[in-house]
Amino acid sequence: MAGDNSEQIAEWNGTLGERWASLQAETDRIVAPFGDAAMKAGNVSPGERILDIGCGCGETTFALGRLTGAHGEVLGIDVSGPMLAAARTKAAELAMGNVDFLEADASSAPLPGMRDLIYSRFGVMFFSAPVPAFVHLRRTLHDKGRIAFVCWRAPRLNPWAMAPLAAARAALGLEGGTSDPHAPGPFAFADETRVRAILLEAGFRSVEVEAVEAPVRLGANARDAAESASRIGPLSRLLREIGEHRREETLEAVETALKPLAGEDGAVAPIGSAWVFTAQAG
Repeated sequence: MAGDNSEQIAEWNGTLGERWASLQAETDRIVAPFGDAAMKAGNVSPGERILDIGCGCGETTFALGRLTGAHGEVLGIDVSGPMLAAARTKAAELAMGNVDFLEADASSAPLPGMRDLIYSRFGVMFFSAPVPAFVHLRRTLHDKGRIAFVCWRAPRLNPWAMAPLAAARAALGLEGGTSDPHAPGPFAFADETRVRAILLEAGFRSVEVEAVEAPVRLGANARDAAESASRIGPLSRLLREIGEHRREETLEAVETALKPLAGEDGAVAPIGSAWVFTAQAG
């Protein structure tokens, strides 16, 4: 069994999925450098058959489709119906015949065909049982197939996410929290040693990892950055929990905290840090 992801699936098919679909352009812009690094590590060749895990609104699926070409094939998989609806709409607009989308839990759902590459941009950290999930995914690869994915490193190395959250918690009088660092979520794969062990236990070989850093541009100024952080990242969940009545005072505190992170032009673009993992199926 690959674990029970039902709670997350329900969230991504409700207002959360709808909101992320509406934020497609913003999220793609923010995380593009990290996804590009994993795509480069995947070393896509023309004619390859590829799985894109956690494809969201399909931006990475389309990029992979352009790399593999007309004789290749890319299947984007996500649990979010609203985000896949956006992906299918764009696919029709682009008239890309070599991409398709599947609404399913990639950790356990039957996946059609055998593949050359599994790719993911921040989509594999949410599995409730990662070893069985990666065993399942490995079985979709040819003997010489491979996997390439990007996942966030430690929260302390990602001030774009944690500085807004810390400021909000302080403003609200909340403690920092002691949640399980390995629980499904954005930073579940921060521990390089743990992820390497997961992949090896799942049967992958030749595991390699590279640290990637890039600016995460939250906004043209501190206020814009605070608003962006309220939509994307850990702060967004906290704001949903506290409700609208304390939103403005919280954002003001976040804005104040982000001002020291602004560059000479006023833009707030803290460094983000991620791991790019690659491994062979056999």
